[in-house]
Amino acid sequence: MPALFEPLKLRSLELPHRGWVSPMCQYSCDPDAGPGVPNDWHLMHLGSFAAGGAALILTEAAAVNPEGRISPRDAGIWNDEQVQAWRRITSFVHQHGTGGTRIGVQLAHAGRKASTFWPFSGRRGSVPEAEGGWTTVGPSALAFEGYDTPAAMTGDQIQAVIADFAAAAGRAVDAGFDTLEIHGAHGYLLHQFQSPLSNTRDDEWGGDEEGRNRLMLAVIDAVRAAIPDSMPLLLRISASDWAPGGIGLPESVRLARQAAEHGVDLIDVSSGGAVAHQMITVGPGYQTGFAAAIREEAGVPTGTVGLLTSAGQAEHAVATGQADAVLIARAALRDPHWWLRAAFELGHDLPWVPQYERAIPRRSF
Repeated sequence: MPALFEPLKLRSLELPHRGWVSPMCQYSCDPDAGPGVPNDWHLMHLGSFAAGGAALILTEAAAVNPEGRISPRDAGIWNDEQVQAWRRITSFVHQHGTGGTRIGVQLAHAGRKASTFWPFSGRRGSVPEAEGGWTTVGPSALAFEGYDTPAAMTGDQIQAVIADFAAAAGRAVDAGFDTLEIHGAHGYLLHQFQSPLSNTRDDEWGGDEEGRNRLMLAVIDAVRAAIPDSMPLLLRISASDWAPGGIGLPESVRLARQAAEHGVDLIDVSSGGAVAHQMITVGPGYQTGFAAAIREEAGVPTGTVGLLTSAGQAEHAVATGQADAVLIARAALRDPHWWLRAAFELGHDLPWVPQYERAIPRRSF
């Protein structure tokens, strides 16, 4: 059996294979119909991956409070209306997924990168309050390049965000999700606190590495306490800021080790996003080395993501021990049945939904 299609168990969650869907924001909620409420687009988008053979589907970032949205059109999980809408999606995935497809939600807060225009709006930068925007917050009053300056969070606001993550985790369980991922990457709030490029505080939430990691670990503890012990918890991190003075792989290995001690079961390894002047060396599999190092040095399972587009690339990453799972993003948008095709190319028989069985390709004619 190809390594990519070997089963993987995290706590009590049994996944049929190691090909997953990476979180991808859709910017498709209608603020007038209900801020942060996923809709038919999200059902179609996520449901197509279930029919396409993905083992685990991770939703786009779901904000833990209204101010945590990247844009006014982002999804959330801070109220009951959103829980009901998410439950419709999780039920669909569980009913129509192939061979035991599961679904997880990514809990997020955008911090200083919140209240921005969505990519296909035709505009860039921060959304004015008169047009539905809001005042953003961050560890320090330092703006991300091109965005409004955030308000430095008070101690009470930090505690409130921790509580919001915990409450969102409880709602995720109610909504029927099989796992949760905490978004600690890409220059959003938890990463902002972690990186010295965005955190210049001199209190307990800043300063040295221990202080800058404090919020990340506090959120992990709060979320872990809010979900069943049998439910696995994932954490996405940026392994490098790709900028002078930012975090790098050694800091990320130490964070991953601590996260595992606090109850995280897998590190979803990405990179970048802290600052606009980052210099990323991009190429096929350019982040797999980070995942491999964290897996080996921190002793925690990892997922890898980033320009892994072919079955051969994904198979190589798992077979050589670089990661325990491969998360597919843009390639899945191009082909929502990526996993069925990959299985065929690797000589593995992956179950198809019965409605599509007449399209199963033959290996010989």
